[in-house]
Amino acid sequence: MKICYRCKIPIEMDEITFRSECPSCSADLHVCFNCSFYDTTKHNSCSEGQADFVREKDRANYCEYFKFIEHREEDKKSKREEAEKLWSTIFKKQ
Repeated sequence: MKICYRCKIPIEMDEITFRSECPSCSADLHVCFNCSFYDTTKHNSCSEGQADFVREKDRANYCEYFKFIEHREEDKKSKREEAEKLWSTIFKKQ
């Protein structure tokens, strides 16, 4: 599921172009914050080594390597369940 980085609303578009905007908040969608290669631990905050430097990560850009990050609802649930299990193990009542 595609989700807008700014308003967190699911995006129903199949294709994201350089000029695509969020139907809810009008934020640009072809931005680093929505890209699966965005990684603040990497040089230029991008794990794609051949991508050009993009100064404004929240503005539309023409990066050819852009790939919209796909979020899965079950990932959120499983992480929450895992965290709750760990929490109860650490702070187990005796």
